Amino acid sequence: MRTITTTDGTEIFYKDWGTGQPIVFHHGWPLCADDWDAQMLFFLHQGYRVIAHDRRGHGRSTQTDTGNDMDTYAADVAALVKHLNLRDAIHVGHSTGGGEVARYVARHGAGRVAKAALIGAVPPVMVKSDSNPGGLPLAVFDDFRAQLAANRAQFYKEVPFPFYGYNRDGAKPSEGIMGNWWRQGMIGGAKAHYDCIKAFSETDFTDDLKNIDVPVLVLHGDDDQIVPIADSALLSVKLLKHGTLKVYKGYPHGMCTTHPDVINADLLEFFRS
Repeated sequence: MRTITTTDGTEIFYKDWGTGQPIVFHHGWPLCADDWDAQMLFFLHQGYRVIAHDRRGHGRSTQTDTGNDMDTYAADVAALVKHLNLRDAIHVGHSTGGGEVARYVARHGAGRVAKAALIGAVPPVMVKSDSNPGGLPLAVFDDFRAQLAANRAQFYKEVPFPFYGYNRDGAKPSEGIMGNWWRQGMIGGAKAHYDCIKAFSETDFTDDLKNIDVPVLVLHGDDDQIVPIADSALLSVKLLKHGTLKVYKGYPHGMCTTHPDVINADLLEFFRS
C-alpha cells in the first residue's frame, strides 16, 4: 500500500497509476478512492497519470478522531501533492471532494494546478442560514448524524437509493453498485464520518471559489437528491472567475458511476481544451 504520513501522524492512502499530465480525484462522503474506478481506468487509457487518495478517516487511511475538517483535508492534499511533486495537475472533486478541491486549489494550488472540475459538489455552502436561505435546514444533517450513530451499517444500506436515483420511478437498482457503496463506507471510521457531515454541510467555500484563478468545469445533475443543484452548482458558477456549467437532465448525485461514459467524455473534452 502506498501511503504518506502527515505532520500529525495520519497515514493517507493513495493510488498513483501511469504517466503524463496528472489528474487528482477527490471522493465524496463516506467513500474512498475506489469510487473513481470508472474514471481512473478511462483516463489512464487516455494517457494521463491518475491519482486518488482516501481522505483521512475514510477507506484505508487512518481512522482519525481529530482533523476531520476542510482546512485539514486540504492540507493533507497539499502534503500528497508535494510528496508526488505534482505540477500542471487537474483536480476533480465529487460532492464533499468538490469542497476539498475548492479549498485546496484556492489555498495551496498556486503554481501547481492547471484546471479543476466540481461534480455534484457541495460548494458554496449546503446548510441553510440567513445568508444562505436556499440551503438545507440543519435538522437534515442532524438526522444524518443521528442515523449514523444509531446504526451506521443500516444507514449506509439506505443512502445509495437517493444517491444513485434508484428511488425514482422506472429506475433499476444495481446490487453491485449499492454493495460497493456500502463496502466503501463501512471500511472508514465512524467518528471521522460523523465529523465530516459538519465539514461538508457547514463549511462556506464562497471565498475559495472567488479566489480560484484556473478554469473550472462545474457538472451537476438536475435530479441530484443529495446536493440540490439550485443551492450549489448554480451559485458556484457565478462565483468562479473562469467557471463553465453543464447540467444533466435527470441525472442523480452519483452520476459518475451511473453514467460514466457521458461524464468521462465531457471531462476529457474539458481537459483537452
